[in-house]
Amino acid sequence: MGNGLGSAGLMLVNTLINIYLFLLMLRFLLQASRADYYNPLSQSVVKITQPLVGLFQSFLGPVAGRFDLATLAAGFVLKVVSIIIIFMVIGIGMPPIPGLLIAGIAALANAILKIYFFAMIVMIILSWVAPNASHPGALLVMQLVEPIMAPVRKVVPALGMIDLSPIVVFIAINLIDSLIVGSMIRAAGISGALVGL
Repeated sequence: MGNGLGSAGLMLVNTLINIYLFLLMLRFLLQASRADYYNPLSQSVVKITQPLVGLFQSFLGPVAGRFDLATLAAGFVLKVVSIIIIFMVIGIGMPPIPGLLIAGIAALANAILKIYFFAMIVMIILSWVAPNASHPGALLVMQLVEPIMAPVRKVVPALGMIDLSPIVVFIAINLIDSLIVGSMIRAAGISGALVGL
């Protein structure tokens, strides 16, 4: 009974860490896509993640250009440290360093792909029910997915009124997740449940 509660507690902690990692990677992607920084939702993400990101900004410096290295580093270190702690608590001991590093990178990639996956679903639903929505959330989703949609639109022609680019992006997300991220998780030798949401 106690053991079951302990493992349930560990899984809860792992889930909370993965949600925070999700927010960190959302912050990273919003910066990379040059989304509206003053959007209330952007501001909320920045406020929630700043305590951890601020630690890394102190030695990696503020954001330079589109890629926020401090946020990436914060996500990577958070995930690696959480895996080490979970391994120690379970009693397995320190996982191998190469596996840990691969798991950390896989966790970041998994979170980024999940964000794009959910953002694409929201974008498709919005295009049906509220194509000209001006809600801050709707605007942010559009700004987030546009950098990955624009290059695909140039290559994939529309069929009349039907835009096929979201289908192509969905297939690409799933392929990258299953082939590349899946291979990384297997190579890391660490349970997939510890790596991604």
